[in-house]
Amino acid sequence: MTETTDASALLLSRIRDVEDHPEPGVMFKDITPLLADPKAFAVLSDALVGIAEATGATKVVGLEARGFILGAPVAVQAGLGFIPVRKAGKLPGATLSQAYDLEYGSAEIEVHAEDLTAADRVLVIDDVLATGGTAEASVRLIRRAGAEVVGLAVLMELGFLGGRARVEPALAGAPLEALLTL
Repeated sequence: MTETTDASALLLSRIRDVEDHPEPGVMFKDITPLLADPKAFAVLSDALVGIAEATGATKVVGLEARGFILGAPVAVQAGLGFIPVRKAGKLPGATLSQAYDLEYGSAEIEVHAEDLTAADRVLVIDDVLATGGTAEASVRLIRRAGAEVVGLAVLMELGFLGGRARVEPALAGAPLEALLTL
C-alpha cells in the first residue's frame, strides 16, 4: 500500500454512516469520529496543508461550520490567514453576501467586506462537496471581494450528487481536490 492509500483508508475508516439523518432516506457522513482521532485528524490536516502549499494560497476560507474545524488548523500549520464564510446574519459589521439556490429553497452566505483583498490567493476548505451550491456561492463571493480563488479542497466528495459539475465552472480552472470520493 502507498502512503496515499494508507491515509485514505485511515480517513475513510473514521467516517461513520448515520442512516436517515437529517431526514429519512439520507445517509449522513459523520466526521466526528475522525476529528476525535488525533492521528486521523493530523493526517487530514497535513493533506490539506499540502494542497494549500501547492496552490500558493495566502489565506484559507472555511465554510460554515465544519469547514471552520478543518480550515483553521490548516491555516495555522501553513502560516496563513483564516477567513470564515458564515450563514447570513452571523457576522457583525460590513459584509458581502451571496445568495444561492438549494435543492429545496435558497440560502445566503457572508464574509466580512474587509477580510479579503486583491492581493489574497484563497484556498476554500470544507468537509464535503455534495450538490455544490455552497461551494459555488463561496467562490463567487470570494471573487466579488476582489480575491483570487486558487482552489477548493474537501475531505470527501459525494460524486453521485454531481456537485463537481456545478462548482468547476465557477472555479475557472482552479483545482478542486477531494481527498476521498464516495
